[in-house]
Amino acid sequence: MRRAAVVQYHISADSAEHNRNLIEDVLIELAARDPGGLDYQAFQFEDGVGFLHVAVFDGTTDPFAECGAHQEFHRELRQRLAAPPIVGRAVLIGSYFGTRCGDA
Repeated sequence: MRRAAVVQYHISADSAEHNRNLIEDVLIELAARDPGGLDYQAFQFEDGVGFLHVAVFDGTTDPFAECGAHQEFHRELRQRLAAPPIVGRAVLIGSYFGTRCGDA
């Protein structure tokens, strides 16, 4: 069964760039390690301080457990937050990924 975690939060303005860099580090490490069974997307809202993370994964194990960059992202997250995050858990019903430029 595919499960999902959705997290939305706002960061203080002076921490936004640092937060984005930490997220990019997580994405780089995940690409290098490929933990398997994970679809992960991170978004930064146009306001520059809002972020949304969507992780869809197989099973019950934490796909980020072995990711050092993810641990670093969380190390001082409380200090960067402007308000508590909104966290939701879900079960994936299905997904659709449309044709991208160059796909045919």
